[in-house]
Amino acid sequence: MAQFVLPPNSRIKQGEHHEAPTNTRTFKVYRWEPDKGENPRLDTYEVDLDTCGPMVLDALVKIKNEIDPTLTFRRSCREGICGSCAMNIDGRNTLACIQAIDEIDGDVRIYPLPSMRVVKDLVPDMTHFYAQYASIRPWLRTETPTPPDRERLQSPEDREELDGLYECILCACCQTSCPSYWWNPDRYLGPAVLLQAYRWIADSRDEDTAGRLDDLDDAFKLYRCHTIMNCASACPKGLNPAKAIAEIKRMMVARQ
Repeated sequence: MAQFVLPPNSRIKQGEHHEAPTNTRTFKVYRWEPDKGENPRLDTYEVDLDTCGPMVLDALVKIKNEIDPTLTFRRSCREGICGSCAMNIDGRNTLACIQAIDEIDGDVRIYPLPSMRVVKDLVPDMTHFYAQYASIRPWLRTETPTPPDRERLQSPEDREELDGLYECILCACCQTSCPSYWWNPDRYLGPAVLLQAYRWIADSRDEDTAGRLDDLDDAFKLYRCHTIMNCASACPKGLNPAKAIAEIKRMMVARQ
């Protein structure tokens, strides 16, 4: 009987089994490209969670790197410090870098912060927000000369008065969750800016409390706050802008 010898490397053996990803989540992401002149759309992405980090920002980075490089969003620190990745996730304003995927049921829906003009996709236009912040002059305003040999000091007790204020990262999560701000964005300063205003009013080193209160004594700048409390529930740092606003109102009454 004839014998056949197979050529080298021609014998087929069992190879690796590449299973389709089973641990996936669906992400529905708001998309809008101003140059195209089209209405916004909601794109759907299937993300393999076995090769993805635990946070929503990890999924967005994976989508941009591996699926759709045209997706646009802001990010920087990835530690809940810079506030760059603020967006509306699963119906609430938060930071994508500290929002865990497994804390969300069903599809993960991601939109830009509400009530702000959108630059592209998940990037809101923060120009007006920053202008309002600049309007409160967020720095020490003093009249006495600066000490020549040291910085301006304050007691530990005075320093504690700033707890719950200085931690604000200006992410605008509270600002854009406030219905009063939605209704009057041009005249109402909003919870984030008013919290920052009180941060300087409460600072024992600042010497222009009266001037700061005069600047805020306006029917719209301050008193459009109706204590809805959306700001406190939206703040990713656990701060309470409504309390700061109430303190400013209390000081307004006390000085009269």
